[in-house]
Amino acid sequence: MRALVAVAAGEPADVLRLESRPVPTPDAGQALIRVKATPVHASDLHVLRGRYGFSPEFPAVGGYMECVGRIADLGPRTEGLKVGERVVAAAIPAVPGPAVTGTWQEYLVADTHRLLPVPDHLSDSSACQLAVNPLTALLLVTRELDVQPGEWLLQTAAGSTVGRLVIQLSRHLGIRTINVVRRRAAVEEIRAFGGDEVICTEDEDLIQRVAEIAGPTGVRKAIDCVAGPVGAQVSQALAPRGELVVYGALSTHRQTDPAALTIPLQARSVIYETKTVRGFWLNRWFGSATPEETLHALAQVRGLVVDGVLSIPLGRPFPLVAFAEAVALAEAPAHGTKPLFVFDEGRYEGGG
Repeated sequence: MRALVAVAAGEPADVLRLESRPVPTPDAGQALIRVKATPVHASDLHVLRGRYGFSPEFPAVGGYMECVGRIADLGPRTEGLKVGERVVAAAIPAVPGPAVTGTWQEYLVADTHRLLPVPDHLSDSSACQLAVNPLTALLLVTRELDVQPGEWLLQTAAGSTVGRLVIQLSRHLGIRTINVVRRRAAVEEIRAFGGDEVICTEDEDLIQRVAEIAGPTGVRKAIDCVAGPVGAQVSQALAPRGELVVYGALSTHRQTDPAALTIPLQARSVIYETKTVRGFWLNRWFGSATPEETLHALAQVRGLVVDGVLSIPLGRPFPLVAFAEAVALAEAPAHGTKPLFVFDEGRYEGGG
């Protein structure tokens, strides 16, 4: 089989190689998946550079997030799934937990509790992106912060994939959103997408605008994936006893700027207003969730996507051989399109 392998930690375009490897064999409780499509996330590239929360043992197949494919074989005494079934594989490594196999290859072995059957009418593009960003949005809003109908939710990077999913989910749940963007051009786009209020840090004061929008009761729940000074302003803008969950650091493009990776919190605000700032990382959630909890959450996401509550942007397909172009697109600023490695290109099922 073909596999896209990183021979060492480094810049993806420099260390990735297209190799031929033996097709693996599933053990008990595992399935062999014939991969159809798998995305290229920015976090996948941070892993290869050695700048993420875990590091694989190199050489390593890339892609530590998700894919869609069909079950080609089952390990001995493996029940609950059948050969030929179409499934999404949640390949996010649990931390702490055992190593997993990368998805940038034609076949991969996965534990069955990480496999979610998906209907054939759901496109490859949507299915292969179902297990990371939509799940992150669901967990942040409903489990991490337990935002209730009618409450305000403040979020940064509203134009990001997770940001747009949070807007859609919040509208479905009756939650009001205050959405922070960097560019004035993005304001109307976010409003049209369903954001209740939009703050543009290019020409508006975030703290002042939150106070104007939320009034005396303020905002007590926020999510941030920018970090840096913007993350600090979000914390300061919260009402007493407010909670901020940080799940990313987009203010530093390749996680190399120490200042952008820092959130300079005001001690007086944290102490006297007893605010909470904590992190969320999907890998650690997988490390603490039971197999039953994992499948239940994934099934919730599948339902939201199939029912049209959550809309996943159409990805752009690439063959493995075009990995340099796919990596470049994954890091292009404001590209808005997720690159996908696809196999059997002639039978790739795009769509919405």
